[in-house]
Amino acid sequence: MGQSGPLMKPTLRLQLLMNVALGLVTICASFVQPGLVHAAAEAPSGPDRYTTIRVDITLHEWWLIAWKDNNVYCSFYADHEGLPNSNDILSACGEQLFAEWQAYSAPCSQQEISACPGYYLLEISSKASQKEITVKLPPPQVWVSLENCNPDPDGWCATQPTLVLTGEEPLPDEVITSLQGFAGDDAFSCTGSRCTFNLEQTDSEGIELQFWANSSYGDTSQSFSASVRVLTQGGGENDAQLVQRWYVDVLSPQWTGSQIASCALSWDAFPPAEGLPQWLTTPDSPEELVSSVSYAYLAGNLISQGQVDVSACLDGGLDESGAASACGLTAAETAVRDWQNQFDKLILDTSQTTNVPAQLLKNLFSRESQFWPGAARPGTDSGLGQLTENGADTALLWNHTFYLEFCPLVLDRDVCVATPYSNLSAGQQSLLRGALVASVDASCQNCPLGLDLSRANFSVAVFGRAMLANCEQTGKIVQNLTGKVPGQALSYEDLWRLTLVNYNAGAGCLSDALEIAQDQATDAAPLGWESISGALAPACQGAINYVDDISQPPASP
Repeated sequence: MGQSGPLMKPTLRLQLLMNVALGLVTICASFVQPGLVHAAAEAPSGPDRYTTIRVDITLHEWWLIAWKDNNVYCSFYADHEGLPNSNDILSACGEQLFAEWQAYSAPCSQQEISACPGYYLLEISSKASQKEITVKLPPPQVWVSLENCNPDPDGWCATQPTLVLTGEEPLPDEVITSLQGFAGDDAFSCTGSRCTFNLEQTDSEGIELQFWANSSYGDTSQSFSASVRVLTQGGGENDAQLVQRWYVDVLSPQWTGSQIASCALSWDAFPPAEGLPQWLTTPDSPEELVSSVSYAYLAGNLISQGQVDVSACLDGGLDESGAASACGLTAAETAVRDWQNQFDKLILDTSQTTNVPAQLLKNLFSRESQFWPGAARPGTDSGLGQLTENGADTALLWNHTFYLEFCPLVLDRDVCVATPYSNLSAGQQSLLRGALVASVDASCQNCPLGLDLSRANFSVAVFGRAMLANCEQTGKIVQNLTGKVPGQALSYEDLWRLTLVNYNAGAGCLSDALEIAQDQATDAAPLGWESISGALAPACQGAINYVDDISQPPASP
């Protein structure tokens, strides 16, 4: 994938290469043979594939017996170990008996058992058996890839690339019979499991592909989508650069190429073609993570904990606030560098897992806590990224994958799997929020330096997941207030700036400012970071410096 080059005048032209009986035919502009349009326009039915299999089971025979007369009022089989559950009894014995059993299901405590109301369960026998169960079969897939791209040193394709759709049928003895879909408003259809497009220049918003596979099984895949942007450079008759090259961006869950820029897929926002700014990049090694922050707060904590020799400082190395003085900063320089760099590998690992830019996380921790991961006071912002209860709420609500991982650490797993965070009781939500904030607070009175560094290390990944949640919430706010896909309303960089506002000042500050800026936007002054930041309420304007601090170019290592 390319990372540089200017935006060229769009031609809005693609080519579809199709294998037909007479050989390889190139179809330009509409890229569809007239006879194929009707078939391609049919909406996909979607996967519909189930089968039944027989499995060995053990049937347990149970009797429901009344205490009053010791008679059997219901007999049934259960196909699982342990006591029958409510569904077993309800389906076999009917609503009335089930209600009576529920009402009087306690063990009999009377000396004369005939005086006890209700029923008791007794297992009579067991036997081997079989039953049929329904199994959902894996559906067809369609993958998107790029071929014939010989990248130059800048990452551009030095030869005209080809976009390839490849159908995959996971069932044995079945095949993909055709691929269909739309490129913009134009329908296309390709026989077999492969469809190839020669890529020519699009406009800056790219072109939307919708596509699906038809299977010999009789169903289709689900309908997939991809946003494709193609830029070209050089090759013009009067262009000083005679060698043409191509830059291709693909936003799709079905993409099999290099990793898509963080949150770009969620926002449907193309990153800048000239390359990402440094604060949104992830270097190859931890040593390349750098920052420009003056770590006076961190140095002050290290001095207070006796980790720095400040005998040469007349002021003890500290100012009145407890931060390092100028002398203290000089004395603590080596200790500060070693301390904050100890988290760099964890930051890089988290970035590779979550795809959140590593440099952004480094800058965030530098700005929030200066890498001193305890809470300044009990009940306040906690950890490397200074998590609050509101921040925990955002993380659990907007990152469902993270919620499913964290929730079972606090609540019953079955509750977590069956109930999304938004549907939990207020008490359960409060318990989860409190547990999440506590999990990132490394304060520890009985630990060396007053910190539990194992908890601090654990928290790095938590803040990566929290940032993804803020990315999702920001995208939804933008879409709701502008009526557009986030990537069409704002640039990729501005969407990240708004995500930082959401993280720092909250969704209310962001929503109010965005609504004002949206109402005031014109063709001459379109919606952007400048107009949105200018519309922030006075109580929210601290987020401007916050964003500026995190997005500034870091100093050299």
